[in-house]
Amino acid sequence: MSYKLITKDGSAKRGEFTTPHGVIQTPVFMNVGTAAAIKGAVSTEDLQTIGTQVELSNTYHLHVRPGDEVVKKLGGLHKFMVWDKPILTDSGGFQVFSLAGLRKIKEEGVTFHSHVDGRLIFMGPEESMQIQSNLASTIAMAFDECAPAKADRSYIQPSVDRTTRWLERCKREMHRLNSLEDTINKQQMLFGINQGGVIDDIRIEHAKRIADMDLDGYAIGGLAVGETHAEMYRIIESVIPYLPENKPTYLMGVGTPANILEAVERGVDFFDCVYPSRNGRHGHVYTNHGKLNLFNAKYELDERPIEESCGCPACRKYSRAYIRHLLKAKEMLGMRFCVLHNLYFYNNMMSEIREAIEEHRYSEYKRQKLEGFQNQE
Repeated sequence: MSYKLITKDGSAKRGEFTTPHGVIQTPVFMNVGTAAAIKGAVSTEDLQTIGTQVELSNTYHLHVRPGDEVVKKLGGLHKFMVWDKPILTDSGGFQVFSLAGLRKIKEEGVTFHSHVDGRLIFMGPEESMQIQSNLASTIAMAFDECAPAKADRSYIQPSVDRTTRWLERCKREMHRLNSLEDTINKQQMLFGINQGGVIDDIRIEHAKRIADMDLDGYAIGGLAVGETHAEMYRIIESVIPYLPENKPTYLMGVGTPANILEAVERGVDFFDCVYPSRNGRHGHVYTNHGKLNLFNAKYELDERPIEESCGCPACRKYSRAYIRHLLKAKEMLGMRFCVLHNLYFYNNMMSEIREAIEEHRYSEYKRQKLEGFQNQE
């Protein structure tokens, strides 16, 4: 397994990441299937059709339901959801942030209540690695604390120090698990996560410390959680130079098409976000001319596809008027069409990005793309 840097255009990287489940062309957008499915009635066959390279599932949610032991007994996540390409599982660390009212953080790990049935769950670095090993994902994320972006130094520094100690424990545990006879994916890869809120010097020092640990990849976490876009871009610019260029860099939970374009220019390889599926389920669709709300009355008699030049399953056959009718009638098919379109839009944009970097015209591509997004119908 390795990361090959094919070329750079400024700081933008075009790479190939070889994994046990295939080669990932980067930059890449990972399609988010929280509970081993993309919300909106999208199957893994659909993911193949719309050009998905990597599916992302949620460690915490699959631990709660159906249970990672169940998934292991059924042959692991790839077999369970019938997907033979790479899968990344997050660590459960974000739930430490999002379930703030239900948890207690200690050095050993985090105790919190299940959002499903209220039962008490303990998760630390070892437990997170064990769950992800049971799921047998391609890439496992280290267990961390995603601290509030605006927390002050007195909170952030101890949190980051603990995240570093947790990463060391994750690495040891993954090495142990990958050596066990009954482990499904004995080549499971580990990405560490950079934290530090919006405090540059803490971020940089943490990046240096985790870069020395020689992991398979590195993520920038704890962004898009309350800070401004300008602050997010500043932190990316501060951190990237201190992460290994010969390893993939993953900006977690980001974002809008504009966010992705800006982050690619700063050297990010991997992205994920729920926006395309979540917005699609509410009738909001992305186009090269801005985002459309198909619930708007002006689309009632609109016979055009969502986007004229789009090759997604919805745009190849169906009109805005028909999809709007489905949404208004609360037919799931309307939601499905919108989610498929949005994921195709993101996946196709990443393909365009890769081509632009290869041809050393990324700045011009980005400029044209951002200008197009301003031309709302």
